[in-house]
Amino acid sequence: MLCSLARPLQLGTVSTSPITEAAPLSLCAREPRVPADRLVAEMVPPPRFDSVRFDTYVPDPNQPSQTEAVTVLSSFAAGLGGAHASGAAKRKWFSKKPAAPTGPRGVYLDGGYGVGKTHLLASLWHATPADASLKAFGTFVELTNLVGALGFQQTVQTLSGHRLLCIDEFELDDPGDTVLVSTLLGKLVDAGVALAATSNTLPGKLGEGRFAAADFLREIQGLSAHFRPLRIDGEDYRHRGLPEAPPPYSDEQVAKTAYATEGASLDDFPHLLEHLAKVHPSRYGALTDGLRAVCLTDVRPIPDQSTALRLVVLADRLYDREVPVLASGMPFDRLFSEEMLNGGYRKKYFRAISRLTALARDAKGLVGQ
Repeated sequence: MLCSLARPLQLGTVSTSPITEAAPLSLCAREPRVPADRLVAEMVPPPRFDSVRFDTYVPDPNQPSQTEAVTVLSSFAAGLGGAHASGAAKRKWFSKKPAAPTGPRGVYLDGGYGVGKTHLLASLWHATPADASLKAFGTFVELTNLVGALGFQQTVQTLSGHRLLCIDEFELDDPGDTVLVSTLLGKLVDAGVALAATSNTLPGKLGEGRFAAADFLREIQGLSAHFRPLRIDGEDYRHRGLPEAPPPYSDEQVAKTAYATEGASLDDFPHLLEHLAKVHPSRYGALTDGLRAVCLTDVRPIPDQSTALRLVVLADRLYDREVPVLASGMPFDRLFSEEMLNGGYRKKYFRAISRLTALARDAKGLVGQ
């Protein structure tokens, strides 16, 4: 069932308005198919981080670790210039095995959500002196999706010639996926690929606002020697000195804005959640292709954890692409139950709330246009 409200509306005076002449888009009407080669080609920093650089990162003066992180990562990027670290890409015809690179060939950014880890990770990607085709950037989920699309051996072959692989939001929630990706990274390290990663909280770390580097290094076991932990302290920058998120709008306001905004989508929130269950999360990026705004009516609490985790992925893709979100119903900070916010995936849910709140602020300028 299509969940779009892009049809003659039953919203008071809106139903007779001329805005019905130009119906908005619908996320629920989309069922994208993403070929494997697109998954590889799109392993670059998302649009939101196209222009970020180390000099656009604004360290909190009260958090010296943020300034230190910029210095360390800048040096790390500079050290990745020149030939492929192991020589594998250049010397594969020689029988003599090249010497293993000395020192850590990876860096792990350890910090809470909203301190700018992704900004710094993308800046590292941009600063590394290599062609874009020799650098890869993606979330943990996108990397596991790539393995699923290409197969393990083909993924190793595809990425082995790279100079750098950046993994944002390394997820340790699923032991099977952790072993899979750790094995993959081991193969890539042997091939001379440098690594950089950020990570999410393990289930059970209920009292921590950030992921602990010791746990990350323990989970990736044999790879730990290849990573230098780099702690980044600070508060969520999306709320540093910013006003509170705007309250939800009425259904009429959301619908009017959707019809008046070119490239906007309009969907009923409960039906959108149902639709997300039918689309693989690897396609959520394609689901948002071409959107300039997402308008949602009847936002209500998430009914279960599986649905909540799918919404987290969608929120990440919308945030990456800087797509404003205008909504009616319940405020975004009430999407997840207390049980969810106190559970093993709490950090993901707080990140989703933070990002959706930021996108809701971005949407304020659309109302009344």
